[in-house]
Amino acid sequence: MLKVRMKKKLRDFDLDVSLSVCPGEVLVLLGENGSGKSTILNLLAGLLIPDEGIISLYDRTLYGGDEHAALPPEERNIGYVFQNYALFPHMSAFENVAFGLRRRKTNSADIQVLVKEILDELGIGHLINERATNLSGGQRQRIALARALVIQPDLLLLDEPLTALDRQAKEKIRQELREELVKSNKPSIIVTHSLRDAEIMGDQVIILAEGKIIWTGRPDELYTRSVISQVPCNTDEYVCFSAIAID
Repeated sequence: MLKVRMKKKLRDFDLDVSLSVCPGEVLVLLGENGSGKSTILNLLAGLLIPDEGIISLYDRTLYGGDEHAALPPEERNIGYVFQNYALFPHMSAFENVAFGLRRRKTNSADIQVLVKEILDELGIGHLINERATNLSGGQRQRIALARALVIQPDLLLLDEPLTALDRQAKEKIRQELREELVKSNKPSIIVTHSLRDAEIMGDQVIILAEGKIIWTGRPDELYTRSVISQVPCNTDEYVCFSAIAID
């Protein structure tokens, strides 16, 4: 289980959040640009360090304690899917997925087995030798997810994982991604601007504004409790958070 209570002074505001995510549960972070969503992911991954608080994952302290010690990113065993997927364009799908395993000095025979297994599980085994530049947006998204999952992480972080996909691809991949995250039986956190993402993929939703949690609840409560106002945005399902009404 992930348990978090942390503060971080940022340029425009002070981030102050507490949250918890159980194994197999998907937490969705919603909010405007600059509300602190991606900062939370970077703090959890160890790319940024809180000013105070505690981050624990399966009873292992990643940050905190009497001396506010922070484990480096490579020791946290966290899978991170970045918004642009961060694939190496000159590498094949196999080499991209194998990258984290090689950094951990996994032997070559095990790498061959583990990479093939995860690619097959995600339905992209036939792309194993394709260069990243030859892949579609949906295929790149799956390769990025495979790279995050293959290291058998204790926590999965996904920063706007569907942004690069068109509307039709999003509808198909949302449910598939949800199924893979639940199947992993690890805590997962997704950052998104989309109500539809939260509705389909989330178990719990947190709305952020200027580094503070202003609402938390289930995805189905986003509409029924009139929590946020939805406005059209390029015919997609994004939301405007300037008119939040909490009853």
